[in-house]
Amino acid sequence: MDVFASLESEVRGYCRSWPTVFTTAKGSYMTDENGKSYLDFFAGAGTLNYGHNNPQLKRRLMDYLASDAIVHSLDMYSSAKREFLERFNEYVLQPRGLDYKVQFPGPAGNNSVEAALKLARKYTGRETVVSFTNAFHGMTLGALAVTGNSMKRTGAGVPLGHGVAMPYDNYLDGRTPDFLLFDTMLDDSGSGLDKPAAVIVETVQGEGGINVATPEWLRGLADLCRRHEILLIVDDVQMGCGRTGSFFSFEEAGITPDIVCLSKSLSGYGLPFAITLMKRELDVWDPGEHNGTFRGFNPAFVTAVGALEDYWGGDDMEKETLAKGQQVQAALESIAITHAGAVDSVRGRGLAWGLVMNDAEMAPKVCAEAFERGLLMETSGPEGEVVKLLPPLTTTEAELGQGLEIISDSLEAVRQKVAV
Repeated sequence: MDVFASLESEVRGYCRSWPTVFTTAKGSYMTDENGKSYLDFFAGAGTLNYGHNNPQLKRRLMDYLASDAIVHSLDMYSSAKREFLERFNEYVLQPRGLDYKVQFPGPAGNNSVEAALKLARKYTGRETVVSFTNAFHGMTLGALAVTGNSMKRTGAGVPLGHGVAMPYDNYLDGRTPDFLLFDTMLDDSGSGLDKPAAVIVETVQGEGGINVATPEWLRGLADLCRRHEILLIVDDVQMGCGRTGSFFSFEEAGITPDIVCLSKSLSGYGLPFAITLMKRELDVWDPGEHNGTFRGFNPAFVTAVGALEDYWGGDDMEKETLAKGQQVQAALESIAITHAGAVDSVRGRGLAWGLVMNDAEMAPKVCAEAFERGLLMETSGPEGEVVKLLPPLTTTEAELGQGLEIISDSLEAVRQKVAV
């Protein structure tokens, strides 16, 4: 462990919560160099929806690499890219009646967000982008400007401009009608709010604390954007690719965003891959106007095709995710009742859930206790007050039950320690 402390930057984060050296991983488990296995309710922060080293995807990847096929190609045409575009259209876009162009902006979610913000500003000729309280969109400067967390924003080291935050769904506990402030400011020439180029929103705020926007709120937001001719960007980096049940998290609300950001589980295997989807008329880029060296990571195209063909040819994945989500919800609500003095609430959708603690200091203690018992989880929320669950979608019901039992036992153990 000494080499990490002596050579790796102090910016390292997750490893501080899980002080062990991992060596192998399969399905819903990771194993460290001492042979101890950990049930993974973190899943690469939502990057491993289909589990670690998914055998079907691994075989495709190994066969591709063994054939000396193209690995790096920037935005050159390749057979792997062609197949991804064909399958993405066949399995995702066409069944949902979506006519999006696909941009390959770079390997990570923040690349997708940066491209979306830049495109919205180019298309509209406006500068301001509206985001929401407790939003998280990435750690690069443009994405930070529409992120709510003050610690992350301060890390930019420069002023973050051209962004305005509005209240997210239920931020004011129902005391103010949805979008009253936003709508009023847009209609008032003296409000000081320049007409925005776009609004960017997560349908479920993962890093913000598993805050779930209702379908009604999302439809109201889409209507507001339409009335004021503002582009609607949905950041589906963490909640897309089936995390909430449907492939896109906005499907339940019946809305069609102008721009969609996808990454994390898009490759299906943990390989870096991101795309930005845009309505056809918004594709006003000049050739090379937005580019990057790692836009064409062909191994990620290969595993993404595998994920689409293996899991999205019908609605089985969606149904299974929703059923497992009900299992998790029921167990967490039972834990909340048993520990009513410690737990404030339970919230989530699909297989993204949060156990909200009354005392923010309790959440990391519960996660630390769970780690000792063989379960990986992280915290989220503005004060780190939420115990966050993001298990792979392929986690079995038995594995979910095992993990939920560990959470219950961990919370009980922490409360006993606090009482002493």
